[in-house]
Amino acid sequence: MTEKEKAAQGLLYDPATDRELIAERARCKALCHEYNHLHPDRTGERDALIRQILGRVTGTFWIEPRLWCDYGYNVHIGDRFYANHGCVILDGAPVTFGDNVLLAPCCGFYTAGHPLDAAQRAAGLEYAYPITVGSDVWIGAHVAVLPGVTIGDGAVIGAGSVVNRDIPSGVVAAGNPCRVLRRITARDVLAADTPWAALRRR
Repeated sequence: MTEKEKAAQGLLYDPATDRELIAERARCKALCHEYNHLHPDRTGERDALIRQILGRVTGTFWIEPRLWCDYGYNVHIGDRFYANHGCVILDGAPVTFGDNVLLAPCCGFYTAGHPLDAAQRAAGLEYAYPITVGSDVWIGAHVAVLPGVTIGDGAVIGAGSVVNRDIPSGVVAAGNPCRVLRRITARDVLAADTPWAALRRR
């Protein structure tokens, strides 16, 4: 079994010495570097590069630089996806986003983890567990999503959260560790003229 096959099965694997994985990471880093240094006006080139980096792109999207991925091909985005500056996706396993997903600046999605045992870490072993983000999700700035997490449809994750467990659909969740604060209800629908002071009281 290759190291890539081990990773796909959620087993411990060694990404640092496997030639195939090293080459795939190098390709992705080069494409991300090129993407991150394009002039903002070169939208056609940006679009083409993202389609080379990511595994599946559905519909419309906008991803602000800088973006960094490990492999890229394990990242799948739905329609009307938006990622603000500084998104990091360590995609040793699949990272899947639904439709209408908004990512604030400096969000990280980390499928990679390391053994608690020091000897196994020293041997260069790690694991990768998939991350799934549903549709209609808004994730605040500086959120870290850890290996194996699923975030349900319509959820809102507060800024600075560390998401180390599944979050159900239709809730506001925040904190370290991230926990459900309340459900999202009809009272959360804002009028077009809602003042900032009213928003702060919510």
